[in-house]
Amino acid sequence: MKQSVSLQDSLFQKNTVRPLADMLRPTNLEQIVGQDHLLNAGQPLRQMVENNRLFSMVLWGPPGCGKTSLAKLIATAVKADFHPLSAIFSGIQDLKSLFEQARRNRQVGRATILFVDEIHRFNRTQQDSFLPVIEDGTIILIGATTENPSFALNPALLSRLEVFVLKRLEDSVLYQMIDRAETALGKKLPLNDEAKRSLVSLADGDGRYLLNMIEAISSRYKGQHPLTPQNLSSILSRRAPLYDKAQESHYNLISAFHKSLRGSDVDAALYWMARMLDGGEDPRYIARRLIRFATEDIGLADPQALNQGISCLQAYEKLGSPEGELAIAQATIYMAAAPKSNASYMAFKKAMQLARDYGSLMPPISILNAPTSLMQNLGYGANYQYDHDFPDAFSGQNFRPAGLPDQPIYQPTNFGNEQKIQEKLNWLRQRRQDLNNGTK
Repeated sequence: MKQSVSLQDSLFQKNTVRPLADMLRPTNLEQIVGQDHLLNAGQPLRQMVENNRLFSMVLWGPPGCGKTSLAKLIATAVKADFHPLSAIFSGIQDLKSLFEQARRNRQVGRATILFVDEIHRFNRTQQDSFLPVIEDGTIILIGATTENPSFALNPALLSRLEVFVLKRLEDSVLYQMIDRAETALGKKLPLNDEAKRSLVSLADGDGRYLLNMIEAISSRYKGQHPLTPQNLSSILSRRAPLYDKAQESHYNLISAFHKSLRGSDVDAALYWMARMLDGGEDPRYIARRLIRFATEDIGLADPQALNQGISCLQAYEKLGSPEGELAIAQATIYMAAAPKSNASYMAFKKAMQLARDYGSLMPPISILNAPTSLMQNLGYGANYQYDHDFPDAFSGQNFRPAGLPDQPIYQPTNFGNEQKIQEKLNWLRQRRQDLNNGTK
């Protein structure tokens, strides 16, 4: 007797060839979710499509945000030939062949869209090969990349492309995708509400990854009770966080970390530190950035901050991971809570600028050593006043070269230890003035 085949069974028979993510790929621009800033009425990309006035472009966004689907639907909307190409598996000969085909299309009045996935993988020569065919309109290039085009593409190519930034999919969009998947499957996922939230969190803004996880749950789980977050891990492997130590995410997170420290937000600083560590960042790099922060943004407002930075690096070197990472967390908390001052940093920059602006000014001759008789005869060291011979160990003599403006270089704040330094500097300036005027 022939058995009937359910919708779910037939679906998963097809899925041996065609994944769920491909089956649920949008079929028109209205079905693309999470990119309203590009596709709503009046938005630039939508206008380009509606007016059939496409320019070569690059779609920049994280994995699973819809770059490939969008490129295909743009080609469909403007009735252009669509040729997808992977930069990983293609070379110059593949490009030349496609360029020739595009020229033939152009002779019969048909546009050609060349879609290059992972376009940042092309080397400089391959990227340069696009320049003439973009210039003369042979092709409309749509590149897709997860990397910042400013870093990933040659300036000559980038100058000929419009950059459209696609956003990471928000949680509300991912829940919509779960609903669509359940409709396609003809059944609810075996997840309680908490497990569903955990699934969305695991997707981390990646719609394709979410659908792949849904497919894995539907095909692997045969239990009778809803899955909980705790036993999801028995079915799904944890996804590696989106972090590339050599690319933009590295710079984005260290910038967020540094600015959170500067803004005295302890919790945010700890979060960005944890994100970097979780992404595989070298803890010693974070420790070195803390040392830099201590000198740039805290300075003498709290001189112990520098000791904390150096100590956390030394502690990590001795302990390694994960024990040594606690020392980095401690230094992070200390510096975020410390009083802030960039007075030392600004004084250094000002001193360097004065050194460049005023060239090779000679020090006052009175403070120069005279190791030879000639130098003694020329007056080197004459009338030098040894500060320890004076009350308060302060002579008030001039140490600046002639021609250098008589203005403060280091100007401390009123925060932390620098308040005391400011009081001392005020006393020294007044004392120098009194000594130079002949008063005591």
